[in-house]
Amino acid sequence: MLKRILLDTDPGIDDSLAILLALASHEISLEGISVVHGNCSAAQGTVNALSVLELAGASHIPVYKGCDLPLVQPSLLAPETHGDTGLGYAKLPAPLSPPKVQKGSDFLIEQLMSAPGEFTLVCIGPLTNVALAIRQEPRIVEAVREVFIMGGAIRHEGNTTPLAEFNTFVDPHAAHIVYHSGMPITLTPLDVTYDCVLLKEDVERLLKIDSPITTFIADATRFYMEFHDEYQSIEGCVINDPLTMALTFAPDLCSYQEVYVDVDLSGGVSMGNTFADFYRMTKKPANMKVALSVKARDFIELFLQRMEKLARESNVLSSPQGT
Repeated sequence: MLKRILLDTDPGIDDSLAILLALASHEISLEGISVVHGNCSAAQGTVNALSVLELAGASHIPVYKGCDLPLVQPSLLAPETHGDTGLGYAKLPAPLSPPKVQKGSDFLIEQLMSAPGEFTLVCIGPLTNVALAIRQEPRIVEAVREVFIMGGAIRHEGNTTPLAEFNTFVDPHAAHIVYHSGMPITLTPLDVTYDCVLLKEDVERLLKIDSPITTFIADATRFYMEFHDEYQSIEGCVINDPLTMALTFAPDLCSYQEVYVDVDLSGGVSMGNTFADFYRMTKKPANMKVALSVKARDFIELFLQRMEKLARESNVLSSPQGT
């Protein structure tokens, strides 16, 4: 039985790769996307989501624009990491399909309440949409089947401040609401995602298939690789969000620990720091399952195989004879 997926995202280079991975994976059914501010504005991210779906022949999947500002913090976008449009050097045609009129948080509420226990929620951007949905309709906490969140840095250094990961730092108050909501959460922090590096030779392998999809991946990740090389001395680029998507159908890629996790809202250098109580000092029960190690190259190989499959299928569908 297909796992029904709702995706909350801020597309973004690696977010776009996560969308493509979802479309390439027969185990899951991507049934809607809500867009949030983060790597780029919510308006730009909505355009990006629609364009990536059209690139892969999936324009039937609805897209909903969500929140364009954090709950409390001032806005923080990431053009230095993802480029001015959020997609690096990639240039996609303007989407033919418009987004839906409904707000992103309202869409999440409607879908989760329409089919309690059926939807898996995958969150790979700041958690503003999800936090607002919880505040507006607390019953979604019980209605959601499971929640996969890309966020936090537990034993790993931050990638936005010395202590904080980007998604959490952008809206730490939203993360605090979601983490303490009671939702069944699996967290994918930098501890595992930063082991998952897409290399230049991986992209060269994809480019052996002449396809708009492989061209898009190469153009988008080239910008991302330049950022990682200049600012973090990483050869290649970390693809955080596709790993989170992959765990919805390939959980054995990671090992996990049930632990109590919190977000620091005190301000200063620790703002947005995500920390775990491994020694149970607070006596608080675990509120999520945290991925702490990963079979990194197994994941990269899975990602590459799925992108090759998607590119070949896309070429067949776009050929004049459809054969």
